[in-house]
Amino acid sequence: MKGLELIEKYPLAGKVVKDWFLKEMINSFKDESVPSEFKDFMLEQGVDDDKIGTLIDVNPRMLFDVFDENDVFIFIHYMDVKDKVEFFHSFRNIDTNPVKLFKTRKEAELFAIEAAFEILENQLSPKEEEIN
Repeated sequence: MKGLELIEKYPLAGKVVKDWFLKEMINSFKDESVPSEFKDFMLEQGVDDDKIGTLIDVNPRMLFDVFDENDVFIFIHYMDVKDKVEFFHSFRNIDTNPVKLFKTRKEAELFAIEAAFEILENQLSPKEEEIN
């Protein structure tokens, strides 16, 4: 699933991710070498879902910090399989059996990010007993 699709499918988790990107953008403006006009322009523009979706697709690993801050800890492992290295993911305190193997770390990261969106969405969603 593409980054934009994840943001749309999991709106609560998507908001957490978008807020994190905005916070990171604002923090990057503390650097005095960035011209104030550029800072103002970026704050006006914000970061739209398309751009965040593209960033997720290009570099899923950067979201590990977002998920860490929300107690969804992603681990990427590797194993030797027939003279090749293959990758898989796991989460702290969450069973991920059966293990799915990937040829590259990035493929494993993308798959793990998709699962992490769902996990975070479930954590943020009101439970049935909270609704009643």
